Amino acid sequence: MEPVVLKENIYWVGAIDWDMSYFHGPVYRTHRGTTYNSYLIIDEKITLVDTVFAPFAGEMLERISRIIDPSRIDYVVINHVETDHTGALPELMKLIPKAKIFCTARGKAGLLKHYYGDWDYVVVETGTELPLGKRTLSFIEAPMLHWPDSMFTYIREEALLMPNDAFGQHLASSFRFDDEVENKLIMEEASRYYANILYPLSKLVLKKLDEVNKLGIPISMIAPSHGVIWRENPGQIIEAYQRWAAGEWLPKAVMVYDTMWGSTAAMARAVAEGLAAENVDTKLIKVSIRDINNIFTELLEARLLVVGSPTVNRSYLSVLSPFLDELSGLKPVNRLGAAFGSYGWSKGAVKNIEAKLEAAGLTLAGEGLEQLWVPDAGELKSCYEWGRALGRAVKK
Repeated sequence: MEPVVLKENIYWVGAIDWDMSYFHGPVYRTHRGTTYNSYLIIDEKITLVDTVFAPFAGEMLERISRIIDPSRIDYVVINHVETDHTGALPELMKLIPKAKIFCTARGKAGLLKHYYGDWDYVVVETGTELPLGKRTLSFIEAPMLHWPDSMFTYIREEALLMPNDAFGQHLASSFRFDDEVENKLIMEEASRYYANILYPLSKLVLKKLDEVNKLGIPISMIAPSHGVIWRENPGQIIEAYQRWAAGEWLPKAVMVYDTMWGSTAAMARAVAEGLAAENVDTKLIKVSIRDINNIFTELLEARLLVVGSPTVNRSYLSVLSPFLDELSGLKPVNRLGAAFGSYGWSKGAVKNIEAKLEAAGLTLAGEGLEQLWVPDAGELKSCYEWGRALGRAVKK
């Protein structure tokens, strides 16, 4: 693929990873691959903003070579140390050993610990400006969005924001811009990205959005480090982040369960019918056959999470553990929770699920529901009514 023009003398020179299926180790499944976006600015001082994952260093350098000799690069801006954005840096610095690297103080510390490079670092902070010639770069520190070293780079003359991992998506595509890819697809991956990476940082996201808003800087384009570039409607993704970070919700429920011999499954279906009777859009998900990343994406706009399991060894089925553990880390904002399940000679699943829900910051919508062995018609009616009561709680 040829380099792609964003603005006059500003190019995308990144790489497309069609085969990426997992991100952050086994934590995040990327069904549609990803991109590693790197941007080249041609000015009196030639500047590269972010690099790519190490296996794609040659691809990045080839794209740069179609514009200039890479050895002419004067400056490298590193918005974030994570190796999917800096892995190609050592290979690049072999060609430009005297180039200056601009990053935050924590960025410098992280780069030194990752690559041990004896390079010329320039530490920047919010408000630092870097004249390139016709253009000026401004930097905005964004600690914990999503690493301590993170920052945004803004090109004042172009109203172009390069925020690294903010506003991105894991999405491999032949096209680079939001007006070239189906909007529903982009927003699906953007919400999945937020739900599985940035959700626990929502308070910081709100704070940073407010800070950028107070700066009063116009934004005509957002060029993140993963996925498509927002040139047609950058306001769409900013508004979406505002909603997600604020914990805004729709009258929806996500039910996550698993079952041994079908009793908890029967309860789950009856509860779902009760929720539907209260006009609550409900997704019923058997966790052992579904991708938990999709569950968190569904939860991003749902008010209620209901978790069900039979009691096994005085607790819930182990297949629910990865989901509940991840939930505790992501800490969804402003959400309700509830637990249910069947049991035999002892209880325990509901109590332990409720503890996990509360540890994740959810508010219990009511008492949990437990039923002995196989529920009969009357007990299934109780499940239905319990679901209706949850539905009413959702709409309060």
